[in-house]
Amino acid sequence: MIKNIEKMTAKEAYLIIDIGTGNVRVAAAGINGDVLGVAREDIHYNRDDKYPDALYFDPELLWKQVTGLARTVLQALPGIAIKAVTATSQREGIVLLGKNGESLIGLPNIDHRGREWDNVLPDKTIVYKITGRYPTSLFSAFKLLGIKKRWKEVWQSCSNFVSISDWVEYKLSGVIKYEHSQASETLLYDVAAKQWSQNLCDLFNLDSSMLPPLASSGSILGPVLPVIADAFGISPDAAVIVGGGDTQLAIKSTQPAVEDIVIVSGTTTPIVKLVDTYMLDAQQRTWTSRDIEPNRLVFEANAGVTGLNFQRLKEIFYPNETYAVIEQELAATKDAFCMASLGSLVADEKTPLIKGGFIFPTPVSHQLTRAHFVWATMIDIACSIAENYKILCEVVGHQSDYVWACGGGLQSITLRSLLAGLLNKKVQVRVGFEQSSVIGGALICNEALQVTADFKSTIEVVHPQQQHYYAALYKEWKKTRAHFRSLKSENGSLKSEV
Repeated sequence: MIKNIEKMTAKEAYLIIDIGTGNVRVAAAGINGDVLGVAREDIHYNRDDKYPDALYFDPELLWKQVTGLARTVLQALPGIAIKAVTATSQREGIVLLGKNGESLIGLPNIDHRGREWDNVLPDKTIVYKITGRYPTSLFSAFKLLGIKKRWKEVWQSCSNFVSISDWVEYKLSGVIKYEHSQASETLLYDVAAKQWSQNLCDLFNLDSSMLPPLASSGSILGPVLPVIADAFGISPDAAVIVGGGDTQLAIKSTQPAVEDIVIVSGTTTPIVKLVDTYMLDAQQRTWTSRDIEPNRLVFEANAGVTGLNFQRLKEIFYPNETYAVIEQELAATKDAFCMASLGSLVADEKTPLIKGGFIFPTPVSHQLTRAHFVWATMIDIACSIAENYKILCEVVGHQSDYVWACGGGLQSITLRSLLAGLLNKKVQVRVGFEQSSVIGGALICNEALQVTADFKSTIEVVHPQQQHYYAALYKEWKKTRAHFRSLKSENGSLKSEV
């Protein structure tokens, strides 16, 4: 499906390939940041029965999707010249490469095949200090360990691995490398030193020869391969530019400064503070990653799959309606008639919620509408973000009277108003914030090619209001979350409810 096709005022444009958790997108953007066209498809995942909780994808099938989407976008935009191509992707996903450079298997961020070997690390604090994140099966080293332990034929054929965005750029350019913000997610990278760590490889018993050379975001890998230029229908002179993690590209679209806080509302919702020194949380609740800016780091708490929750509930309650219809109905629904806890994450909770739902008065009232369920979902998202924001402030502080926000979830003015009220901060979004990773990609391409362009600078601001009202909602949400957290007996099994 093509969205946002506009008549170009300039002939030159960039192609940005974005591999998310749920879908693959290919977008064309002008040098001024205008999003000219977007095509997307769902990613096809396969369950791997060799492990309790494992998913994988076929890289070659995904590449066929990328090629088809690129052609779809460009055929709808005749007359443009693609000057550069870059990529971004989900941060913890990887692709394993064979000895001849062939793509063996793709492991998404939602693959947890390494969970069974979680106890291989005698002291996880050591890993946290080097990598800036508490080691879990989310990260790449554990995925590799799972392959090594139980999928011998793949492991024996494997020579390298790369992040998904680095794999896209390898397919485009033929160059195997690993970008720094993506390397931060592997548990094999020293974030403070900006280099691979032999000590971490030894801890995981992984051969450091598997680690590709590191490359900086915004560097030029060379021209696109002729076979790719022909398949996409672009000039073979188009440059391949190193991109980075999807959160980092989204952050870039807001054009923030060090000490700013940015909320990125996508499939998950990272809440980050940009810092210029390596920082850790004594309680190990946060992540510290390299940014795509060379001397900047990202200090992060994450509210989990908030965007995914909202999208799934929209499909149930508003399957054919626009966001404008939802906003109109939400505007008339400002009470706490229905509350929810839907598995969002709070950084200082040791274990995630494993049971959630909606709470409303019984018997079911005629006053209960579909908007109440979406309103309750919005409250759950906003309060979870607020909780994680407080944790960031505990560790690194935040003096500004505003936060930046971007990502598709923020197209809801209701959510922005909730956040402003709960945080007692202005919530600022730049024009085009819904396509933040695409705009971040266009900015990277401009910098790499030394192109000067006037990006639209319009900023929308939601001011904090009704503090007492939002404080009351927050208090009610806390009670709801505590209720669902209590639905676990001493031995860990779930209590039954009528």
